[in-house]
Amino acid sequence: MPHWFPMSFLTFLLAALVLAVTPGPGIAYVIARTVAGGRAEGLASCFGTAMGGMLHVFAAATGLSLLVAQSAMAFTVVKYAGAAYLVYLGVRLLLHKDRGLPPVSVAAQGPRRALLEGVVVEALNIKTALFFLAFLPQFVQSAEPVVPQLLLLGTICVALNTLVDVVAVLSSARLLASRAARASRARLLRRMSGATMVALGTFLALSKREA
Repeated sequence: MPHWFPMSFLTFLLAALVLAVTPGPGIAYVIARTVAGGRAEGLASCFGTAMGGMLHVFAAATGLSLLVAQSAMAFTVVKYAGAAYLVYLGVRLLLHKDRGLPPVSVAAQGPRRALLEGVVVEALNIKTALFFLAFLPQFVQSAEPVVPQLLLLGTICVALNTLVDVVAVLSSARLLASRAARASRARLLRRMSGATMVALGTFLALSKREA
């Protein structure tokens, strides 16, 4: 296990957990799928988006490993750019006007179709690709084997996101019962996520970079 594991991994885990519980389009989608087709369809959509997320993880691992092989300096530039992007995302979340979860309208299609649609929806989500390219390199050291680090961190991100989606599906009735309470929780979690990204991006940009 590389020497970044104890501190960097704990920092990563905390940030990834906060980001995972932040309400967004993914949670809105699986809840809408649950409302339209029931729990089985909602759970199928969760695993579909997880598979789509893993495609982004593999793409990020491949692309960033090639970048490291070509130039450690280029990888450092990517880490700085990624830190700036995290701050940008955090500021956007903090300034976001509270409107609750974005409305998503879907029709019942069955678990199998929901699984496939979840894969496609997440695989084609360019924001997910950009986030992984910005977030994962912050916890990677180019002196260590890059691909195993990226795969480990990316898989943990996807697993946490999927766990939150599954919980949302299983408790969707309660989540939908009180719109005011849901909006209040969403506002709090969004602000926590925004503050976490701003702090994380700033800290990583100012901290000493190791090759």
